[in-house]
Amino acid sequence: MRTQLTAAQDYDVAAIMGGIYGDGIIACKGAFERAWVERLGRDIAMLFEEAQRQPGGALARGPNRYYVEVHPERLSGFADIISHPWVVAVCRAILGPEYRVVEAGFDVPGPGALHQPWHRDFKSPDATLIGRRINSLAFNITTVDVTEDMGPFEIAPGTQWDDLAGGDPMFPAKELWPRYEARAQRKLPKMGDISARSALTIHRGTANQSDRSRPVFVLGVDAPDARNADKHDLQLTHAYYESLAPELRRHITCRVVERLEPIVQAHTIEGLRMGVKV
Repeated sequence: MRTQLTAAQDYDVAAIMGGIYGDGIIACKGAFERAWVERLGRDIAMLFEEAQRQPGGALARGPNRYYVEVHPERLSGFADIISHPWVVAVCRAILGPEYRVVEAGFDVPGPGALHQPWHRDFKSPDATLIGRRINSLAFNITTVDVTEDMGPFEIAPGTQWDDLAGGDPMFPAKELWPRYEARAQRKLPKMGDISARSALTIHRGTANQSDRSRPVFVLGVDAPDARNADKHDLQLTHAYYESLAPELRRHITCRVVERLEPIVQAHTIEGLRMGVKV
């Protein structure tokens, strides 16, 4: 597997920082083999079915668009993701040596999903607005080859620094949308690619006009001063926790439990419940 071919220190820190602090998004193409991604896709499909049967198990983020937080050990490749040299290099470069994994989940925009309103995933912290520092990251791994009709992710580069004071701290006013539409970049990743972004960079999912879902894995990582762990409930059983290398364990903020408990989905984003017809 390619994860063993390049050490974290071999990635260019300046390029990583320039991308996250500039456009707000970077990517590593072909990070995993397609067979590995296919296994991830099967795991997500199974977990999505389970979540839909559980009350409150899947959060609606617009018509036929869902988000599900998961127990990491239910994903066969979780350790591969958090130990991938590019993921480690990006976390170290942006968040420092004491970064913490705080979230594992997936988005499923299904057929018929509408455009989302332009948004960021949470209110900008003072560390960013005042300190001009990015203290959290979101990594995404698509489980399908994304095509134009599947509702690709769109992002407005450089907008992680936008101050939305005076309005909704997450959802820019509609009169500002032309700014984001003018900057918009539509992403069409392939199976095996990983992206990393500031979740503060203004973005949206677009309308899925195909007959296929577009599942994508989400990994949330914080610097020590970020508080995104408060929105999540990462759990690892003692057996799984002990099976991880010490270097991985020290970078995970979680509860270590005897038996996995149902996740109470807390990261609701009310403004995404209704889609936007364009």
